Amino acid sequence: MASPQILSTVVDLAGQNCHKVATKDAWWDPTTEVLGPSGTYIGQSLPPSRSESDGGALSTLQDCSPQTEDPEYKLPDRISLFLVIAGNAMSQISFFIIVSSANAYAEHLGGSSTFSGLTIGVPAVFAGLTLIPMVRYDKGKYKLPMNFGYAAMFLGNILYGLAYRADYLYLILIGRIVSGFGFTTFMYFKRYCSDPRIVGVRRRTTLASWLVVGQGFGFSGGPFLGGLFYKIGFSNEVFNGYTSPGWMMAIGWSMFLAGSWFFFEDVRPKAPASLPLTTISSPPRGHTAGSPVPAALLTQALSDAALHDEENQPVTRQQWGVIFTMMWYAMTCFFILGAWESNIPVFTASVFNYNPYHAGNFIALGGIATFPLLLVNVWYSGRVQDRVILAFGSSLGLAGLIIMLAILLADKVTFASFYVCWFLVALGFNLASTCTLSLLSKQLPASWNGKTSMAIQYSNYTGRVLGAVWGGSGVKIGMANYVGVQIAIVGIGALLHSTLWRQLKAKTG
Repeated sequence: MASPQILSTVVDLAGQNCHKVATKDAWWDPTTEVLGPSGTYIGQSLPPSRSESDGGALSTLQDCSPQTEDPEYKLPDRISLFLVIAGNAMSQISFFIIVSSANAYAEHLGGSSTFSGLTIGVPAVFAGLTLIPMVRYDKGKYKLPMNFGYAAMFLGNILYGLAYRADYLYLILIGRIVSGFGFTTFMYFKRYCSDPRIVGVRRRTTLASWLVVGQGFGFSGGPFLGGLFYKIGFSNEVFNGYTSPGWMMAIGWSMFLAGSWFFFEDVRPKAPASLPLTTISSPPRGHTAGSPVPAALLTQALSDAALHDEENQPVTRQQWGVIFTMMWYAMTCFFILGAWESNIPVFTASVFNYNPYHAGNFIALGGIATFPLLLVNVWYSGRVQDRVILAFGSSLGLAGLIIMLAILLADKVTFASFYVCWFLVALGFNLASTCTLSLLSKQLPASWNGKTSMAIQYSNYTGRVLGAVWGGSGVKIGMANYVGVQIAIVGIGALLHSTLWRQLKAKTG
């Protein structure tokens, strides 16, 4: 039996019905085994016929088997993907809908501005705690943990709405804690959109951009709806301006849970990891011994073998640096966005005498202006490198922070100047948050996707909690100090970004 050989070249002619497999000039034994890089059995070769025109220098095998989808561009089930993107937008609304009225609600029940900031940020703490046992039992799937999250947000919003009738301040906090169990879905949304089992490497930033669109919709639409519901008034002790956000979100989550339960298609169970073999007695399923090796099968086998080798490569120091940088930016984006969301109702009440309705409109006005640009980002994200999107977004946000610090020090705060700052901050840090996980999923082995999803989500949670508390305390500690700390945090990220610029390069898409 001839020694194992590897076909020298595989040419995949995209868009055509047939693939050509070019081989070196050789007369091969019909039973010659073709092995992958790790010794994995691929198939058996046939002796190519000599070409009379080229003297046998190069010959070609024709394979007219059906062409498979390019794995770099694959997408999950469309209905399931829609439910994930819509669920992300709903979760963002649920997180931010209380922002415009939380301060007034807390003060009505005897709380303070700092307490209202805590109610905004505390769900992220309990989401982080819940993720630890959740990922141990999810078995790499999505339907059960996401439906659990939707049910928790349904119950949490009911408790939030009952606090007024019960006249109990801490029921607001309890309701938000229960909702926090549901905000574990943020990690599953991100993981789903970067899962190498269902999403190709050139689709991950694009799907992350859709998540950011939902994020933008949530942080603008949530406060607007909260402010709009505040206009309902307080003639009813159950459904009024403070409690209506909770009741409306509970209704929304009950319907969304039903839709997810019946229409979401979970990923298939993970196949057992293949081991490199030096000898195998039978060909792969669907391939007959002695028959030509289809180009698609050969390409897939070589790809699988290369992936197996990649999984066993150790993470380098430069890659650890990239991981830390993405975690820092994930924390930074949500720290600053969360701080501004919780600070605006407090700051505008002291400077412009705004009530929750006007504060919600102001937040929404900035968010609505960013929305078209976030949609444009969906298109450009498939054509621009992640490191460029990160640099552009963080630079825009930093510009907004510097302008805000300047007008505070000059005591020139007006509606127009404050609005420009909020617009730049909202647009910049939403754009920057697009690529924190997608970049890592392109650089690290597929088996790391669960770990990096957790790392990025915990960074997001940290930013949300600290940002909400920091924003609620902004007026008390001094607005210049409040903005100055944010500038320093962005500066650290810029230093990491510039130092690791070459290591941050990844495929587009």
